[in-house]
Amino acid sequence: MIRSMTAFAACERAATGGQLACELRAVNHRFHELGIRAPEELRAIEPALRERVAQKVSRGKVDLVLRFRPAAGARAELRLNQPLLDQLAEAAQAADMRFPGLRTDFTELLRYPGVVEEEALDQAGLQADALALLDATLAEFVAAREREGAKLAAVMRERIDGIERITVQVREWLPEIRAALRAKLDAKLADLKLPLEPARLEQEVVLNLQKIDVDEELDRLASHVAEARRVLDLPEAVGRRLDFLMQEFNREANTLGSKSVDSRTTQAAVELKVLIEQLREQVQNLE
Repeated sequence: MIRSMTAFAACERAATGGQLACELRAVNHRFHELGIRAPEELRAIEPALRERVAQKVSRGKVDLVLRFRPAAGARAELRLNQPLLDQLAEAAQAADMRFPGLRTDFTELLRYPGVVEEEALDQAGLQADALALLDATLAEFVAAREREGAKLAAVMRERIDGIERITVQVREWLPEIRAALRAKLDAKLADLKLPLEPARLEQEVVLNLQKIDVDEELDRLASHVAEARRVLDLPEAVGRRLDFLMQEFNREANTLGSKSVDSRTTQAAVELKVLIEQLREQVQNLE
């Protein structure tokens, strides 16, 4: 399945103790890189978050943002730590004997660590909700990548078809090009007006024809076209495979251009390079 590396998805839902929101966004990157921003309540599940994303995303620079908003207006019942208050009262009475006139402010007393017992947040419930929300966001994220990947695949198939058409066309020109080159060599040798052995003459002609022989390059181009089409239909991520294949395409196009002795094949080599470069640019966007 062809997937783009760029995508965005966001989900929000009610969760334990409030509201959770999740965002995933990604841009092109040579490898898989994940950055996570999460509230303190969810820091403990960061390894699980990474594992879930890695199961669905193999390439690209991904940013995961989790936000938690406690329920608006929710007020926990005020509960005081009575044993601790008793200890503080005894300490205050003892201190009053040494420091008569010492006064304790009640609001300051409430700030003393442990005096006010806050209702503990259900961490396990909130973490489970966050992981479920990430799964839902990941599903939308992957679907967005696949939709964009389908568009890229269509463009790439057009370029591959273009490469195949040029390859077939050049192959059709080869007999005519070889005949023209042989006639040109025969004419040059005739102008020399020097006696040459037929075997030596034939050898020179064969050597010159071998220098411009591009059958092997055309065969490899045809093979690369078939391989590119096969890879585009694979179910896994194919970006790296196609990136390597682009190098092979480019190598054959360069060789075809360097061996050209005809304006048509020279132009064909240029057009091949343009198509291959367009193809390579699209491959850089694939997972």
